[in-house]
Amino acid sequence: MLEGVIPETIGNLSKELTNLYMGENRFNGSIPPSISRLSGLSLLNLSYNSISGEIPKELGQLEELQVLDLAGNNISGAIPNSLGNLVKLNKIDLSRNELVSRIPNNFGNYQSLLYMDLSTNKLNGSIPVEILNLPTLSNVLNLSNNLLSGPIPQVGKLTTIATIDISNNQLNGNIPSSISSCLSLEKLILAKNMLSGSIPKSLGDVRGLQTLDLSSNLLSGSIPIELQNLHVLQLLNLSYNDLEGVIPNGGVFQNLSNVHLEGNSKLCLNLACVPRVHRRTHVIFYIIIAIVLISVLCLTIGMLIYMKYTNLKVAATSGQLKPQTPMVSYDGLRLATDGFSQENLIGTGSFGSVYKGYLSQENSTVAVKVLDTLRTGSLKSFFAECEAMKNSRHRNLVKLITSCSSVDFRNNDFLALIYEYLSNGSLEDWIKERRKHDNGDDLNLMERLNIAIDVASALDYLHNDSETPIVHCDIKPSNILLNEDMTAKVGDFGLAKLLIQRSNDQFSISSTHVLRGSIGYIPPEYGWGEKASAAGDVYSFGIVILELFSGKSPQDDCFSGGLSIAKWVQSAFKNKTVQVIDPQLLSLIYDDDSARDTNPQIQCVDAIMGVGMSCTADNPDDRIGIRAAVRQLKAAKDCLLKKI
Repeated sequence: MLEGVIPETIGNLSKELTNLYMGENRFNGSIPPSISRLSGLSLLNLSYNSISGEIPKELGQLEELQVLDLAGNNISGAIPNSLGNLVKLNKIDLSRNELVSRIPNNFGNYQSLLYMDLSTNKLNGSIPVEILNLPTLSNVLNLSNNLLSGPIPQVGKLTTIATIDISNNQLNGNIPSSISSCLSLEKLILAKNMLSGSIPKSLGDVRGLQTLDLSSNLLSGSIPIELQNLHVLQLLNLSYNDLEGVIPNGGVFQNLSNVHLEGNSKLCLNLACVPRVHRRTHVIFYIIIAIVLISVLCLTIGMLIYMKYTNLKVAATSGQLKPQTPMVSYDGLRLATDGFSQENLIGTGSFGSVYKGYLSQENSTVAVKVLDTLRTGSLKSFFAECEAMKNSRHRNLVKLITSCSSVDFRNNDFLALIYEYLSNGSLEDWIKERRKHDNGDDLNLMERLNIAIDVASALDYLHNDSETPIVHCDIKPSNILLNEDMTAKVGDFGLAKLLIQRSNDQFSISSTHVLRGSIGYIPPEYGWGEKASAAGDVYSFGIVILELFSGKSPQDDCFSGGLSIAKWVQSAFKNKTVQVIDPQLLSLIYDDDSARDTNPQIQCVDAIMGVGMSCTADNPDDRIGIRAAVRQLKAAKDCLLKKI
């Protein structure tokens, strides 16, 4: 981890530098204006440091910039208008700073923008209507935890947006009915404002909505019955408003554990909303209700006594009960991880941190994934992972033991997933040589091939044998973990999508056009707006194979200007596979250069690389299926075993 002040001389680096990633270090001081000299820069990431001062207006001179990430610092002052000149931006993240003043109107110049996060600052003024008319903004618009005021402008062209979070501001007026035009919207959070009027009925047309939070506002009127049409809604929070009338009883309202209505004293269930008649009939009605309730109570007590007696007899004869999912509290996890100490921190990701812990009551070591509840998408990630893993059982999937939804000692929301602990870390650790065998060796050929087969087998199960087909959406080495005997297991289902297709209305939970995955592993069709698919996972898996056997990451600096790891391997493959094999692996295979081309292990690598290239075709229709990839990799293993 680097620390210190970002030097002024950074601007003297080559103008051909395209990516400058200095995130998650300990840099302090301010951003030097001389950084504008890096005219070829397409990515600038200084996130999660201790940088202070203002954003230099000179950043607006980086005309090739596509990603600007300054999140998680102590940057103050106003956002310079010059940033509006960065017309090629597809991501801007200035969240978690001390920025003040207004959001520049010229942010409407971002005609290629996919992602905007300005949350957790001190921005004020109204929301510029220009940023609600960016047709390409399809991933996230997060303006939460600021001081924004005035009404929410009409949402114009955000037809493909997945997440809108404008919570915890000072917005007033009505909720614009034009939000119904956001047909790909999955998460809408407008909580903790001063919004008034009724809930638009048109929200029922946003069929992909999974989270709707309108809590802590001044909304009035009845709950639109049209909200019953939101079949995939996982969380509906309408608490602490002034709603009245009958609570609907269909759709999400059938399971009130997913619905929050507290703080609305005028709401009632159907039975409680019956108009009052004369007093005698009113009294008789309640007497009848009381008799029915007492009868039901007596019957219930009798059944419980009978069931308890029956269960005791069964327990006595069977000798043991079926094991249940362990319940874990926040205090239990805090104790298990020694207060979530840095010593137990295994790693960090997009939506939280993972800690090693020991559950004494279970006598087991576990991995505790703590979600960052302030991070956009963390709640959705939690639900996605729970939904994907609740019925998934396979030897090559990381086992989800239980989950914890509670509050921490500061009374903040706390979400955690508890997984089995895999002692040999991630595949990324081995590829980047952060881990080795006790004798100092890297992964040998058979180990790498077995890992590839394990991952392919896991995907084959998810795509073809799971009760509900699942697309992982984020296959990469850091999400592939190894246990003590080097068996590979796929984990981190925070972006997973269930492929459900209803015959009546052709609705799919995965019907979103959001770019999913990690840079370097995302299939090209996702950038064209295609839905998440099994073919997308196959592409990511193919990249992992090429990385595993070449030792090169798809994010390495050498892959730029249109050259990717797939094209590099394909070009070299026409001549000699040996040119692309990881030198560490090559040294374990054979030491004599003259005999490499006829070596049976080299021929095996030829076959494996062939599978990787078949998986990474640009056109998803040209890729092989994951089941075919499993067969070909196993055939390569059988051939290798016969020749060594």
